[in-house]
Amino acid sequence: MSTAEDTGGDSTPWGEVTPEAARRLLVAAVDAFAERGYHATTTRDIAGRAGMSPAALYIHYKTKEELLHRISRIGHDRALLLLETAADSEGTASERLAHAVRSFVRWHAEGHTTARVVQYELDALGPEHRTEIVALRRRSDAVIRRIISEGVEAGEFDVPDIPGTTLAVLSLCIDVARWFSAQGSRTPDEVGALYADLVLRMVAAQR
Repeated sequence: MSTAEDTGGDSTPWGEVTPEAARRLLVAAVDAFAERGYHATTTRDIAGRAGMSPAALYIHYKTKEELLHRISRIGHDRALLLLETAADSEGTASERLAHAVRSFVRWHAEGHTTARVVQYELDALGPEHRTEIVALRRRSDAVIRRIISEGVEAGEFDVPDIPGTTLAVLSLCIDVARWFSAQGSRTPDEVGALYADLVLRMVAAQR
């Protein structure tokens, strides 16, 4: 997947972002933040990658931080939807946890450039925006915690520390964005299947 990657399944990368100039700037910002880091990236860098003047950026985004917030909000909303869809699907706790992990890992692998920005630039957000994104992260945590709790109650899982295990599961999945390469030996689907199996072993799921 190119660095103008999209993780929502639309034919146009970041197709929900309009107008077209705002979308191009957001795609350019994802690339720049992932390559150079938020703090080392200037608005001139972003505008240049989008083939626009620095002044044009401020028509659509008041600040560089606003761009980061838009990227982070869209990314976290998509990731949360994947987890909630898996949690609310039919099946046992083991099946739903495996579904959640496969989907979450695949998202971080397929969109690894975007996911690195979404997951690792949290501290660059302003206080208000950071609070908003942290709330979304807590909702993701709650989804995984619910599945694990239901598995424990059903006798499927043996998990003495549900909060700690939830953190471990999410951390394992998120870290895929840091190391995954499209030129690597495993596809996103293969990594998702591997991690789903590892997580089920982690919770001592009954086979």
